[in-house]
Amino acid sequence: MGLTAAGIGSGLDINGIVTALVDASFVPRQVTLDQREAKVQTEISAIGALKSAMSDFQDKLENLQKLDSFDKRKASTNISDYLTAEADSTATAGSYNVVVKTLAESHKVGSAAVADANTPVGEGQLTIAAGIDENGDPVDFTLDVEADDTLADIAAKINSAEDNPGVTATIITGDNGPRLVMTADKTGTNNQITVTATDTNGTGLSDTFGNMEELVAAANATLTIDGMDVTSQSNEVSSAIQGVTLSLKDADVGKTTKVTIEQDTGAATAAVKGFVEAYNALQEVVTNLSKYDAETETAGPLQGDSLPRSISSQLRNVMTASYDIGNGETASLAQFGVSFDRYGALQVDDDRLKEAVENDMAGLAQLFAKEDEGLAFALDNAVDIYTQTGGLLSSRDDTLQSQLKRIESDREQLNLQMASYEARLYKQFNAMDSVVYQLNAQGAMLSERLNSLPGLVPNNR
Repeated sequence: MGLTAAGIGSGLDINGIVTALVDASFVPRQVTLDQREAKVQTEISAIGALKSAMSDFQDKLENLQKLDSFDKRKASTNISDYLTAEADSTATAGSYNVVVKTLAESHKVGSAAVADANTPVGEGQLTIAAGIDENGDPVDFTLDVEADDTLADIAAKINSAEDNPGVTATIITGDNGPRLVMTADKTGTNNQITVTATDTNGTGLSDTFGNMEELVAAANATLTIDGMDVTSQSNEVSSAIQGVTLSLKDADVGKTTKVTIEQDTGAATAAVKGFVEAYNALQEVVTNLSKYDAETETAGPLQGDSLPRSISSQLRNVMTASYDIGNGETASLAQFGVSFDRYGALQVDDDRLKEAVENDMAGLAQLFAKEDEGLAFALDNAVDIYTQTGGLLSSRDDTLQSQLKRIESDREQLNLQMASYEARLYKQFNAMDSVVYQLNAQGAMLSERLNSLPGLVPNNR
């Protein structure tokens, strides 16, 4: 008869013994693998945090690569009823007296009224023109009208046509019935609407669209700037004053709006301080990942790693270098009041920055944003070595991922060894248990036979 439970023959706790022996042999190795995996996972998280911080810094650099992020102008008006103004970096500081005489209007035409907007109006084609091209020729498109198309269907076709040159159609129901009204998307006399109807069957289209009524005449905006007449197709007037866009809101020949253009020193100051904050945020991440806290006796996940030191060193070298700002001159951040403190963070001397912004705005802009040569471009290139696909951080991450795979492979191998060792122990202990069981059974049988011999007195004492 075979044994049905480990230890039943010997009375030993074979399961406990096997578990203890397996744990003694393999748990230390499992703990080592767990520690290795935890260290690699921590480093992967640290590399991810570093890459994220550097990518955020790189995103901030994108705006600093534009000259007009520094060399800005601001426009103001003494009254806001008739127009607003915006200025770019090409605008010249000064003031202008503007009188808005008339606003630009969009052309609007209407079809003949019909009895029902949901009743077919005819079959054929509508050729609709709105505006002119660069050669002065009308820009038009042709619409096929089916026999069962209603006024509403035609309006929908106009609005959804891919080659629509700029016409919006709607249905307006007046006292005489529904009419299809077309409105030019753009204002001005260059964007007048014309409609030509061609009937295929009957005269329905011609009756409805052959003689469109002008509801609102196309008109240009007219204004004076310092007494000079200006005409514009649009209420957005961008070609009258260099670098300035006037957005016309209302017209009154008796009202003068004074537009003032000034250098926007606040924007340049904000750009520099924003840059300093962005770099310091990156440097804080680098420092926290690589520092050792003596009070808590804890080290950052990249403490002792050369990567954070390399990043800080390279970026510092870029930021302490001098850059061409034009006219044969060079400049550095320090000349504009930005320098490093003893902890490796950037700091701003507000007085020096204010003076530099007021006296050399163009130089500051060139320092950061000179095409392909400025500080923002140099920093972007330095950071890109780390953050780009296949860059140093990606390569480090790939290496760490490979280590995780090796750890997983080692863990699988260890589990196989552990299972094999456990099976071997159970086989050995079960064999021992079976032998002990058989010996005990034989001993009991021998005792029983001896006790049954004639004249043998059992010792029951």
